[in-house]
Amino acid sequence: MNPAVDSPALRRELAEVNERFEHAAPSDIIRWTLEQFGSWTVACSFEDLALVHLVRAQDADAEVIFLDTEAHFDETLEFVARTEEEWGLRLRRTTPVEGAEEWPCGTAQCCTFRKVRPLAAALDGRQAWLTSLKRVDSPSRAHASVVSWDETFGLVKVNPLVTWSDDDVAYYLSANDIPEHPLWARGYTSIGCAPVTLPPASAHDRRSGRWAGSGKMECGLHQA
Repeated sequence: MNPAVDSPALRRELAEVNERFEHAAPSDIIRWTLEQFGSWTVACSFEDLALVHLVRAQDADAEVIFLDTEAHFDETLEFVARTEEEWGLRLRRTTPVEGAEEWPCGTAQCCTFRKVRPLAAALDGRQAWLTSLKRVDSPSRAHASVVSWDETFGLVKVNPLVTWSDDDVAYYLSANDIPEHPLWARGYTSIGCAPVTLPPASAHDRRSGRWAGSGKMECGLHQA
């Protein structure tokens, strides 16, 4: 597989891999990714500690990307810093790109300057991106693939946890004694930037507290 350039052949191959892994364990999907592309060309997002833990079980030196939007909850920044120290993470922090000051958190282009463009720079030269996207996250993610070509960032996107439920994640965290984000105890089930994040408005949509009242569902990192 040569993921450097998108092509019909690559799309067919990824579709076959996606079908093969539809019922695979996340650890098997991660192992395939690291073996297929080489750990030095794979990046992992700091989105869910279950994913980070699973990846580091196979590659303790895996680079983990944290998008610092400069608008996170203090609890989030403290949680990330503590995890980095206790786990010995090779953490790469991004910061908003030039022009972000013109788009404060909650405005139309804030995520472009604070998330999408910084992540694009962090993923430059990578061949695969491991994310914690799950189908249960929201209706917009209900048909997400295990493996696909990501047009936004020009690489192979791999979602090892895509078929997991919230209970699956909770069980994995508990079974492996992994700490929870402190805001979970206060009713938050999807935690983004502080100015635009509330506890979920609907028990059936864990991301319904994100961009509360705006109608926005995605920040641009994940195009469902």
